[in-house]
Amino acid sequence: MTIEPMSGLQLVPRADEPTTRKDFSSDQEVRWCPGCGDYIVLAAVQSFLPSLGLRRENVVFISGIGCSSRFPYYLDTYGMHSIHGRAPAIATGLATSRPDLSVFVVTGDGDALSIGGNHLIHAMRRNVNLTILLFNNRIYGLTKGQYSPTSELGKITKSTPMGSLDKPFNPVSLALGAEASFVARTLDSDRAHLIEVLQAAADHRGTSFVEIYQNCPIFNDGAFDMLRDKDESEARLIRLRHGEPVQVGDREWVHDIHDPDPSRAFEISRIDDGSMTKVPVGIFRSVQRPTYDDLVRAQVETARTDDPEPDLASLIAGSDTWTI
Repeated sequence: MTIEPMSGLQLVPRADEPTTRKDFSSDQEVRWCPGCGDYIVLAAVQSFLPSLGLRRENVVFISGIGCSSRFPYYLDTYGMHSIHGRAPAIATGLATSRPDLSVFVVTGDGDALSIGGNHLIHAMRRNVNLTILLFNNRIYGLTKGQYSPTSELGKITKSTPMGSLDKPFNPVSLALGAEASFVARTLDSDRAHLIEVLQAAADHRGTSFVEIYQNCPIFNDGAFDMLRDKDESEARLIRLRHGEPVQVGDREWVHDIHDPDPSRAFEISRIDDGSMTKVPVGIFRSVQRPTYDDLVRAQVETARTDDPEPDLASLIAGSDTWTI
């Protein structure tokens, strides 16, 4: 079975007329805490969606539970505010059954990496045609400030009054370990970079995973201040660009986002030891491989061609039956 590589949007109908940010903005009052980084990401998403040239009815946002998961309310597209951690599973079913849709998953570090951890890694392993946006503020915001799977060691929170004992996940390393075909990291405070990464992720066919560092001003304010400060960011951020050199320890090589082996991309992701002394941002990996939903549809079509009128009883029973 051969599936030819194509753009992530190739099967999605194009809009008859150009759209604007206003077309993708709902009439709902946006309700996040003042200063929340979600406002910035929402504005960036509303700004870049028209550039995709898609009809609003062919764009879907699926979210789980958390502050970021209010996203579907604020976009004038189809959407679903689903259940805790299960957004990738629901989105997998939608992407598989509806190739005419561009499907986005919006999730947070708690929603995706705690109760939803297995759903996330299997969506990436399967390479379902989804764009997954993981908002990482290193805290549980909606439930009022408990530590999350990305909170640093020793983090004092309501659920860890003596400091967290858990070693945090590195979401980019996790995605590369699951061999996601597109992996990137960006920041809510860098609008131009954020939009650039979002556009590349949406155009990729397969699972696009984008980690977005996002500030929670109430329960974890200033978590990324050293990366938001202009002078500090220049010294700390390693901006990854395809075809340009990247320094890892005492070694240097040319960054190749299309390398089929994720080992070097994984090694780059480990530069960040949690201290934010050196933080790589940009696209770590972008490779083409068959997508789960394309393969499923091809398999179904093959079954229909070989047996256009299958016997339902035989399908249910299969070949493994016996008489008692």
